[in-house]
Amino acid sequence: MFISSESQPSTVSIRRATAEDSARLSYICLATADAGVSAESLHTAGELPGLMYAEPYVHVPEGFGFVLVDSSKPSEGHEDVVGYVLGTFDTRAFERSVKETWFPPYLEKYPLSALKSEPSENTPTHLRDLTPNDKHYIRTIHNPPSASCINVGFSPAHIHIDILPAYQRQGWGRRLIGEAVNYLRGERGLDKLWLGLDVRNANAKKFYQRLGLKEMANAPDGVMGLTFEDWKD
Repeated sequence: MFISSESQPSTVSIRRATAEDSARLSYICLATADAGVSAESLHTAGELPGLMYAEPYVHVPEGFGFVLVDSSKPSEGHEDVVGYVLGTFDTRAFERSVKETWFPPYLEKYPLSALKSEPSENTPTHLRDLTPNDKHYIRTIHNPPSASCINVGFSPAHIHIDILPAYQRQGWGRRLIGEAVNYLRGERGLDKLWLGLDVRNANAKKFYQRLGLKEMANAPDGVMGLTFEDWKD
């Protein structure tokens, strides 16, 4: 089902995310990965941020998502995905699924051994010019972090949201999070969620605060929680 607003261009709408959206989710993640701005210049292996923070949510059973699409900008014959909210209703189960089923092929593609030796003519092309940021993500997918017990104690559900710059500050972020709230409350019976943000992104923090999210006591830096009773839609 598509959700749109009369106050917004009729070509822009929201629908459920699917696995077929993977490539666009990866691109948007990279294009917003540096505290809300593009991280393309920081990577030669540009798929890495999305492998960690975007694509898994449409490939494992504990994930869910909604995408913002603009049908006036078709990508390969389909509407163009220009933003998303992605998440899970069960963070611990999601972590297990990602580790067991999502990461293994990429552990082979990006082996830790590539970080320990200088590239040679026998080195695969995608491993020859790794940046420090690439190497950070490779280490991370080999040893994926677990969410803090404080986060999961607040709620088993967490989300990520990213929107391309041309579609920001138009109310779509609020609508995307609203879809996540409605899904988690209506279909999963939950009453809270949490998210993490880059502490450098002051604008994002202000945005979340306007929607009713609050910093969580004793949680890691950048973690904010939303009690659905406080949701300001």
